[in-house]
Amino acid sequence: MKPTYVIAFFFLLIMACTVPKDRLSQTHADQEEWIDLFNGYDLTGWDIKIAGAPLGDNYKNTFVVEDSMIRIKYDEYETFDDAFGHMYYQQPYSHYKLTFDYRFTGDQLAGGASWNVRNSGVMLHSQSAASNEYDQGFPVSVELQLLGGLSDGKERTTGNVCTPGTAVMMADSINYNHCINSSSHTYHGDEWVHAEAIVEGGGQMVYIIEGDTVFRSEQSIIGGGFISQSYQGKDWDQFGVIQNKQKWIGMDGTVLKSGYI
Repeated sequence: MKPTYVIAFFFLLIMACTVPKDRLSQTHADQEEWIDLFNGYDLTGWDIKIAGAPLGDNYKNTFVVEDSMIRIKYDEYETFDDAFGHMYYQQPYSHYKLTFDYRFTGDQLAGGASWNVRNSGVMLHSQSAASNEYDQGFPVSVELQLLGGLSDGKERTTGNVCTPGTAVMMADSINYNHCINSSSHTYHGDEWVHAEAIVEGGGQMVYIIEGDTVFRSEQSIIGGGFISQSYQGKDWDQFGVIQNKQKWIGMDGTVLKSGYI
């Protein structure tokens, strides 16, 4: 069997708040309701969009449910060929808490870039699946980046933020770096890692790994280029041709207040 790597999500839960949105971080357990985003046996409620494939086409069975887990697999691929793919929950949210467990297993498929190795993530405040263009590799969103440790023994944090088409406000200034490292530990091997996100509409996002707060931003905006502000809009075609890039460039500075997971 050719080498692949698998990322598995054990469960995905979202907690919707029943009190005013500006008090989300102060609410108590009896005022919140957990909702299962993943039902444990199929992908009902999720839309799939893979670059180079039509909306809803689960190309080469990339996303599957096995043993009550969502698994992202590449065992039907020969090479990766930039087939970046995402699942989008059918309902957008603004104020919520998200919790899940994940792990990486196996080796990377041939054709993937070095930065792809044990690299996945959950996109927050994302554009919808239907609004992605045919070849678009990543949605405009704020990513809770998930990284696994490598065999080189070096530190490699998880729970980082990456910003395709976006930027985050930190310490009263906008940070335009495409990826910003968290303060997490490195998680090597195939172990399960518990992750959480607290998202407060147009306000802060907090990432929590194994009970430790590892990243916090104060606000998220559209802008900064798709990858880097320094490209001045020319980087929007690096991950698939995006025909409506002027629309996104024209929204520079718009605060993200809601979106898809």
